[in-house]
Amino acid sequence: MSTVEWEKRETVGIICMNGGENRQNPDYIREMLAAFDGIEQDGEISAVVITSSDRKNWSLGIDVQWMAQAMADQDLPAIREFMYGMNGVYRRILLYPVPVIAAINGHAFGGGTILACACDFRFMKSDRGFFCFPEVDISIPFLPGMLAIVRKAIPYQKLEELILTGKRAVAAELEAHQVIVKTCENEESLLRETMSFAKTFNKKRAIFAELKQRLHAGVIETMEREDPRYIDPVNLMI
Repeated sequence: MSTVEWEKRETVGIICMNGGENRQNPDYIREMLAAFDGIEQDGEISAVVITSSDRKNWSLGIDVQWMAQAMADQDLPAIREFMYGMNGVYRRILLYPVPVIAAINGHAFGGGTILACACDFRFMKSDRGFFCFPEVDISIPFLPGMLAIVRKAIPYQKLEELILTGKRAVAAELEAHQVIVKTCENEESLLRETMSFAKTFNKKRAIFAELKQRLHAGVIETMEREDPRYIDPVNLMI
C-alpha cells in the first residue's frame, strides 16, 4: 500500500493518506503530488477530498525521524528539497482547479494542520481528533508562507490564540470560529457530509482556477519571495 492513494467516487476524487500518523517526508510529497496529477487528468472529477485511513490521525506533520536523520547527516540539500517540496504541495492545493476539501478524521498537528488550512474547505469529526499548532512548544517557527496559508483559513484572533498557546482545539470550537464547515458526529457521518458537500460542485475548471489564483495571490507571493530567505540557508530558527 502506498503512503498516499486516490480513488474516484462518482465526481469526487478521494485522496487517502495511508501512513498511520501520515508524517510528511520526501516519499509523502512525491505520492501526494502524483495523486493530484492523476486526479486532474480525469476531467469528470469536480472536487477532491483528503482523508486518512487511520481512524486516530489525519496528519501529524513533518516526519521528525526523517528530519532528525537528515540533520544528523548534515544533508542540507535534502532538507531544502523537502521544505520546497512541502511548499509545492501547499501551492498545488491553493491553485488546484477544483475544490479541495479536508475530511479531518483524526489528529491534525503542525504541518498536518497547515495542510488542512491550505484546503478550500474543512470538515471534522467530533468523537476523536485535535487541531493543533505545537510549534511554540517544540521551538520551531513558521515559515512566512505557512503563516500566510493559515491566515486565509482561520480568523486572526483565533489564529493568534492557537499559534501562541499551542492549545489543542476540537471540532465544535473550530466550527464556532468558522475554521471548519461542519462538525460531524463520527467517521461515517464525516465521510457522508464531506462527500455530499463535494458533490455540490460542478464548476468549470478554468474559472475556478482563476478565482483561486486571484484569491491566493498574496499567499503564493509570500511563499516565493520570503520563504527562500529561511529555506536556502536552512535557517529554521530566527
